[in-house]
Amino acid sequence: MGFYRTHVLVCAGAGCISSNCKAVHRSLVTELQNLELSQEIKVVETGCIGSCDLGPVIVLYPEGVFYQKVQPEDVKLIVEEHLLKGRPVQKLLYQTNNEVFLKYEDINFFKRQVRIALRNVGIINPEVIEEYIARNGYLALGKALTEMQPVDVIETIKKSGLRGRGGAGFPTGLKWEFTMKASGAQKYVVCNADEGDPGAFMDRSILEGDPHSVLEAMAIAGYAIGAQQGYVYVRAEYPLAVERLAKAIEHARDYGLLGNNIFGTDFNFDVEIRVGAGAFVCGEETALIASIEGKRGEPNPKPPFPAVKGVWGMPTLLNNVETYANIPPIILKGADWFAGIGTEKSKGTKVFAVAGKINNTGLVEVPMGTTLREIIFDIGGGILGGKRFKAAQTGGPSGGCLTEDHLDLPMDYESLTAAGSMMGSGGLIVMDEDTCMVDVARFFLEFTQDESCGKCTPCRIGTKRMLDILTRITQGKGVPADLETLETVAKTIKQTALCGLGQSAPNPVLSTLRYFRSEYEAHIYDKTCPAGACKALLAYKVKPEFCKGCGLCAKNCPVNAISGEPKKVYTIDQQLCVKCGLCAQKCPFKAIDYR
Repeated sequence: MGFYRTHVLVCAGAGCISSNCKAVHRSLVTELQNLELSQEIKVVETGCIGSCDLGPVIVLYPEGVFYQKVQPEDVKLIVEEHLLKGRPVQKLLYQTNNEVFLKYEDINFFKRQVRIALRNVGIINPEVIEEYIARNGYLALGKALTEMQPVDVIETIKKSGLRGRGGAGFPTGLKWEFTMKASGAQKYVVCNADEGDPGAFMDRSILEGDPHSVLEAMAIAGYAIGAQQGYVYVRAEYPLAVERLAKAIEHARDYGLLGNNIFGTDFNFDVEIRVGAGAFVCGEETALIASIEGKRGEPNPKPPFPAVKGVWGMPTLLNNVETYANIPPIILKGADWFAGIGTEKSKGTKVFAVAGKINNTGLVEVPMGTTLREIIFDIGGGILGGKRFKAAQTGGPSGGCLTEDHLDLPMDYESLTAAGSMMGSGGLIVMDEDTCMVDVARFFLEFTQDESCGKCTPCRIGTKRMLDILTRITQGKGVPADLETLETVAKTIKQTALCGLGQSAPNPVLSTLRYFRSEYEAHIYDKTCPAGACKALLAYKVKPEFCKGCGLCAKNCPVNAISGEPKKVYTIDQQLCVKCGLCAQKCPFKAIDYR
């Protein structure tokens, strides 16, 4: 293998694959072969680079030139202009606010990030183990096995301050210590990759883009607690992650990095994949363990905790993908390095999957304590269409809403909990002025109610009761007593549900009631939706002062609910109107009011 003068990195994460990056990759390879440039220029398929709304994305090194929304027909121009003549293709460069950015590291979305868990994602080919090794891959495992005792590994993780990135934020080192001290004929290491939150895709992207980081961390964990077997529990909806993880396991075994006598020591450790059916409740650790054992995925009361009695009744260490991804660099760089990032009680970085009404969607990794404002406006580029920021949902269906008053809130465990939300796994859904917060609460309750395993009465019946009330409110059928009932039922579920998923299910309702109570009251008392989002509460009317009598509204009405004469004010029959909104869309004079 010779040296290449240029590496062309093609993002092949799930998002870019859906944007046709595979065709871009094929076109690049074909064009370079036709011009006999394959020995000089290497094309690499990577995991998710992070800027999901800009795909397909390619980055050319060593310069780091970033091209967005590349199509197969653009490839010939890139090769002829950039790779042969050294002239970047301006029309494919990232642009914002009339400013053109040439390099990857100059774009705010990337330059404000600190990547630890995502350190290799979007940089290496996840299916080539040598590329992972070239970036210090498996060096931490070698250090742990040859230079450290198990207790030293655990003490390093404890001192680092790393907390579980799956939601609860429990100190990782303590969990490892509990499992190490538990007695059992066999112990297990489990990776929770059952990422089910709507809008969350952090764990999927790490498994797709850097699977070896998780395997290496699990082996380190196995050494620390005395386990020889690991399981990665990943949902079936992640076929690309499963495929790349399976290849990574095979390659690690071929290199002797999984299996027997790793690094010439007496340590044996192997990993298997368990594919789940996609039940949201299996993100809860006891339900996940039951599923691994081939049982129905239902939670069980705790204690005993998995550290004492987990897979097949044996002590089990269970962390999520992002937590494991932080382990190798902590072992290599030391606890003090990691503890120096973040806040006093929330150390390191956190990966957020930013989605919704925001200009830059994708994966963002920032130090703990970074404010919501920095993530949304500095990194995320602000709200789509220049509209007003209204709220952000953190923690997925189990989290809560943050408002404009929280924009300067540090994004750490303690601050989010105090604000009535939670870190969760890292989903961050941004909402603008056109979002109805009552409908948002209804959406998340519909999800959690549908995903409830039904084992405990508070979750099975309570979430259904809340969903029924929220649905009636959005349909204009709510009554004043509904507000008190919602709060009572929500608090009861939080206090009595069997597992953490059920206990946190009411959070979206409680947080929206806390910060957007006036919207609930408008739906109930005034029978209006301030955001104009609840269809049942809309009434399309013609504003006489704006109507020019052009008749476009009537021509486009599918049910002939609009009548009038040319050059006179038109009217809408409320009995016939189906509230499709076509009249408002077609009116060039903004003469249709519907709020």
